[in-house]
Amino acid sequence: MSDPVLNATAEVEWSDAKALFSFVGPGNVNLRALQKHLGIDLGSRGNVLRIGGEPTRVALAERFFIQMGQLAAEGVKLEGQDHIRALHALSHDDALHLRDIYSEVVLLTARGRPIKARGLAQKSYVHAMRTHDLTFGIGPAGTGKTYLAMALAVTALLSKTVRRIILTRPAVEAGERLGFLPGDLEEKVNPYLRPLYDALDDMVDADKTDGFLKRGQIEVAPLAFMRGRTLNDCFVILDEAQNSTSEQMRMFLTRLGYNAHCVVTGDVTQVDLPSGQKSGLAEARSLLHGIEGIAFCEFTKVDVVRHPLVQRIVQAYEERDETIELERERRKVEADARRRASEGLRDSTRGVVGRPSGADQ
Repeated sequence: MSDPVLNATAEVEWSDAKALFSFVGPGNVNLRALQKHLGIDLGSRGNVLRIGGEPTRVALAERFFIQMGQLAAEGVKLEGQDHIRALHALSHDDALHLRDIYSEVVLLTARGRPIKARGLAQKSYVHAMRTHDLTFGIGPAGTGKTYLAMALAVTALLSKTVRRIILTRPAVEAGERLGFLPGDLEEKVNPYLRPLYDALDDMVDADKTDGFLKRGQIEVAPLAFMRGRTLNDCFVILDEAQNSTSEQMRMFLTRLGYNAHCVVTGDVTQVDLPSGQKSGLAEARSLLHGIEGIAFCEFTKVDVVRHPLVQRIVQAYEERDETIELERERRKVEADARRRASEGLRDSTRGVVGRPSGADQ
């Protein structure tokens, strides 16, 4: 009989009791979430956090709370769900300090709100966009792929690193038939491009955005309009790229010119193309992986930064997809077994010649 796992205890003291009170949340809501996630006992009194449980988990929690206290002293505050992502990052890298992820400001919005990476995956994504001419951000909805790409694009435009931003996406309906859309060309494609405008409006004040659009410094257009162009001195974002066809993706990627930075975002599990048509994003991921100058950043449900329900919804659909795939594999194995059995039966009867009735009489 194996020995029971020994429990360990630790205490972490913060320099600011008010910061700790803010961290644990009203009614200790954040502390309870961390306790459930780690499977340990947590409590706080004054400016001290008390930890108890399995030794490796206690060690991880102690490291996490020490670093969170240091961030709080520097004025860095994380949202509740960010804590889980921070723990996830620390558990995979013993040398990591959370300051490396959460301290750097990507962009200060017109309202004075700092845009920062909200997890290790987002930090790696920002670094990839800064160091590669072509970056693919692939993963579920709500992981910040488009929003962070937009923040980098706006930063590049404001610093005059590029002369313009080009935002594009395929004009594909998400499983609906919207029918005829009235108005001029801009009004027809606007519904498809609205998410890009929303991200832009959140970062730059309306007057400045209007000026950029009127001067052509920001261009928003459907993917089909990229054909025949050479995109020089610009930051290009192709959003919802899973809905591009193989031909469209090839066309788009060969538009890049000098001093062009390109980010391609999408979720290969949410393809709205007609049945049987291959996603250009899925094909590009398999064809271009490993090519120098191209970065691929993969996001998972852990990296979802929307409402906590979104993460659980993504997980539910992923489990559904896994079940469907397993059932498909099971049926394939059974069909192969039946085919082999049928072929074996035919082989066993091959060569047998029927004799006429009464031949031995």
